[in-house]
Amino acid sequence: MSMDSSEMTTDLTAALEPLAATPVLLVALDFDGTLAPLIDEPMAARALPVSKEAIASLAALPDTVVAFVSGRMLADLRVIGEHRDDSPIYLAGSHGAEFWYPTGAAANHVHGGDTDTDTDTDDVDADALRADADLIVTDIEGAWIEHKALGFALHSRMSTPEDAARATREIDALVVQRAPGWRRRTGQDILEFSSSHAGKDVAIAVLREATGATAVFFAGDDVTDEDAIAHLSDGDLGVRVGPGESSARLRVADAQELAGVLSTLARMRAARRE
Repeated sequence: MSMDSSEMTTDLTAALEPLAATPVLLVALDFDGTLAPLIDEPMAARALPVSKEAIASLAALPDTVVAFVSGRMLADLRVIGEHRDDSPIYLAGSHGAEFWYPTGAAANHVHGGDTDTDTDTDDVDADALRADADLIVTDIEGAWIEHKALGFALHSRMSTPEDAARATREIDALVVQRAPGWRRRTGQDILEFSSSHAGKDVAIAVLREATGATAVFFAGDDVTDEDAIAHLSDGDLGVRVGPGESSARLRVADAQELAGVLSTLARMRAARRE
């Protein structure tokens, strides 16, 4: 969408109006590539100043809940999100396997997803698997393994296409042999495996129930975000940030443009609350 186009602005207003008017709104946001630009050093990621401002405006409104929904494990999400113990922002980490709720909202907990979709992984030595994954990428330039609470991820953003392909093949073979029941996910220069089969659709469902939300706004930029977008209800709004196939009703170019959408939603909802 182009924010300079009056037609698109009208379309945006029409798309946001039901959310501005809903009794309880959940604004759920992916972090990397959505609130913050993608960078080579993941732990250095921070939300754009305009994103922070828009989030603060939304979180300050009555009956409006903001949540970060990320593939990052919870501890890392708190760091990059500059998230304090007194924050009003809900967190869903590890693709919906870990949650943090504000004080007084609900007890912090780990959610493993549906018993029908989770896999018995008691026979997998996760520490040994991560160690062997580390060894695989030792001589692959630009590739590295991120250890996560429920698995690990291969990062290849700084590798050549040939080296990234080699790392992917060898890591895939390792997991097929040692942990065939783990869930495989791909993203932008990332390959991730997890013992939990929870996805961002699970995260949104849990947050919707926990907050009593009557409508959900969700924005994300990657393949894993499509799990959530595809399972939104008719009264919700999914936003795709950047290129790629999507079932979202709205698309923006980047994090900067999304911040503009969030600011518009905050203004519209504030006006409804006056």
